[in-house]
Amino acid sequence: MAMNKNTVLAWATTIMIIVGLALIALGAFRYDDVAGWGFASVGIGFFAIAWVFNALKGRV
Repeated sequence: MAMNKNTVLAWATTIMIIVGLALIALGAFRYDDVAGWGFASVGIGFFAIAWVFNALKGRV
């Protein structure tokens, strides 16, 4: 399986979505204080970066 630029961006997007979901889950279920808000906001940031990676597919 050849890894071209689009394949690398697709894998990076998938991994970032999984990590973002994990961070949001940590913020929602593990931490009940202010740290939970921090974990959730970083998870949303991971979603934003994954969205940019997805938009770059085919353009780089």
